[in-house]
Amino acid sequence: MAARTLDRAGARPLWRQLQDDLIERLRIGEFADGFPGELALVEDYGVSRHTVRQALRKLRADGMVTAERGRQPRVSPAADIVQPLGVLYSLFSSVEGTGLAQRSVVQTIGLRADAVVADRLGLEGSTPLVHIERVRYAGDDPLAIDRVWLPAAIAEPILDADFSHTSLYTVLAERTGLRLDRGEETIRAVLPTPGERTRLGTTPDQAALSIHRLSYAGPHRVEWRHTLVRGDRFALSAETTANYRLTAR
Repeated sequence: MAARTLDRAGARPLWRQLQDDLIERLRIGEFADGFPGELALVEDYGVSRHTVRQALRKLRADGMVTAERGRQPRVSPAADIVQPLGVLYSLFSSVEGTGLAQRSVVQTIGLRADAVVADRLGLEGSTPLVHIERVRYAGDDPLAIDRVWLPAAIAEPILDADFSHTSLYTVLAERTGLRLDRGEETIRAVLPTPGERTRLGTTPDQAALSIHRLSYAGPHRVEWRHTLVRGDRFALSAETTANYRLTAR
């Protein structure tokens, strides 16, 4: 078979050209029956194995293909959960809405002081906060590490709740009467730490979404949340109009 065409005299490196060509082939569904291995790509494109590995590294980091040591790369399945931007969503409801069973393993729940978080909530640094950390599951697999802080003066009644299969927002409304009505989110792509990778079941080069959320009830800041969610299982979507404006910060 003749090698697929890459511009060997151009300024763009071969691995980048290869990466772009593979992305286009993925987009049109060319690999529905299986993604080629490294040696097949070497032969197909007439490049070195090092070039192929450089191209695949980015595809793995973006969650487009998965590749475990000693195994052939595979096309990643579509994200299980696709969450629209612009709404204050519950991860519990988002998972349940797909038909997957949602459960949580609570790793920390209690009162603590955190001056940085208190400042984000507009509170004095020594203010007691309710802190909850959970590993969230979708089906049988880990989906996210979820860390939440709320003012203890509001949220202390939720400390003895069973969060293994329930929404924090539901418990908060039932026990305190408080309903969150808006939020602000900052989303970044990150590589989890080794400890986070162990809990999420991801590989060293697999990216995750780091989502920080500040939630309000009326004019009051009520919740600071950090969710680290697997990039191969969770996606965010947006519908744009002519008046849509993206603000970078």
